[in-house]
Amino acid sequence: MNQKKQPALVIMAAGMGNRYGGLKQLDPLGPSGETIMDYSVFNAINAGFGKIVFVIRASFESDFRKQVLSKYCERIHCEVVFQEVDALPEPFVAPKDRVRPWGTGHALLMARTAIEEPFCVINADDFYGKEAFALMAKALSSLPDKSCGEYCTVCYTLGNTLSESGTVSRGICSLNSDNTLNQVVEYKKLLRRGDEVVDEETGRTFPLNTPVSMNFWGFTPDYFEYSRGLFQDFLKAHLHEEKSEFYIPTVVSSLITTGKASIEVMQSRESWFGVTYAEDRPIVVERLTQLHAEKVYPTPLFSPLDK
Repeated sequence: MNQKKQPALVIMAAGMGNRYGGLKQLDPLGPSGETIMDYSVFNAINAGFGKIVFVIRASFESDFRKQVLSKYCERIHCEVVFQEVDALPEPFVAPKDRVRPWGTGHALLMARTAIEEPFCVINADDFYGKEAFALMAKALSSLPDKSCGEYCTVCYTLGNTLSESGTVSRGICSLNSDNTLNQVVEYKKLLRRGDEVVDEETGRTFPLNTPVSMNFWGFTPDYFEYSRGLFQDFLKAHLHEEKSEFYIPTVVSSLITTGKASIEVMQSRESWFGVTYAEDRPIVVERLTQLHAEKVYPTPLFSPLDK
């Protein structure tokens, strides 16, 4: 009997960090200098993931390998792929003045050559908590061999994902009666006001317990074929728009609408947090320190390996 492959984790770490400034993916925030990404890797290893694929920019590969991969490579199989502005399918050519990455949908496509098993994708600079990784690993590991179109996501409650320093962008989710995802709509200027959250761009308000996507998705490799076609359609329409980006939720929404996939929604009770703004940093440092003090995580997070 063939043993099922352990799921893989794709970590998108190529973002510019415009609002925060600098390479926040490498910012030491934990009590022993841990980055937020360290916690994701730690949680993934303990949940049963067997491989990690990092999507980065080639320009900081050297620093990344020294500061990041050196901590992980003897604990779990690691691969690195690159998201570059000019990495487009033929016959498309990136505009010469294009600097902005093409978005999360494009970042995930860069990992397609490294993935042949069910996989999860996350942002490098988001703290998701232990529960999300355990839920995702169990769901992906239980899929039948060669499963197609049976995807999943971990959602959080909106009130647990806000920043005290300014507005945030979140994918507001609506669910079907069978707990599958019906729709995800991105709202870009969400801010808490009392017992509700308002989107300053549209004026819409949402309850604090509204489920939201934090880019914690579970897919099987067939996802890449769907995504590649949709990315080509996107380039035909938006190639020369300076700020246009191709997002994973765009692919998800298309697959739901066309009936090509269903997305099981698993809800995390934990609080998400991250450094959206520089002012968020001390808050994140304090919360991580507390988690270590409560023995949720060991100190240091990664003990030296026996040689």
